[in-house]
Amino acid sequence: MAKKKKKTKRKLAHPKLPMQRHLNLRHEGTYFDLRAIFDNLNERYFRGRLRRYKVIWGRRRKHRPREHFIFGTIQEEDRVIRINPALDQPFVPLWFLRYVLYHEMLHSVVPDQTLSANRRRVHTEEFNRREREFPYYRRARRWEEENLSRFLR
Repeated sequence: MAKKKKKTKRKLAHPKLPMQRHLNLRHEGTYFDLRAIFDNLNERYFRGRLRRYKVIWGRRRKHRPREHFIFGTIQEEDRVIRINPALDQPFVPLWFLRYVLYHEMLHSVVPDQTLSANRRRVHTEEFNRREREFPYYRRARRWEEENLSRFLR
């Protein structure tokens, strides 16, 4: 009798995308070190289970966006978490950056919900519940709302 494969959220790892190998992507910013923040969050909230992740500042854009701002992304196939470099500024509180990174890390452990053949929901009820458990959740959401205009043009 064949064993059932364990259902996992993580997709199969693929070699790094060609451009990623050539870009100098760093975790150290002018004001914040993403690796140190990631390691602390990983131990505290994920029991050290998130291994071999690269956490980096994304590339600076030439123009600020007009309508919406993406604080961070996760590319699970390559285990890369990118944080928008606009957050590496002195007016951004450390607790807000910790919330953004926690949010992206949460995507790696909470399964997506398949809606149809080509649609999925990543912010599921379970995801939202766990996100609200983060100690600075309310404070971070309020800060985001009050300061979003500083990131838009």
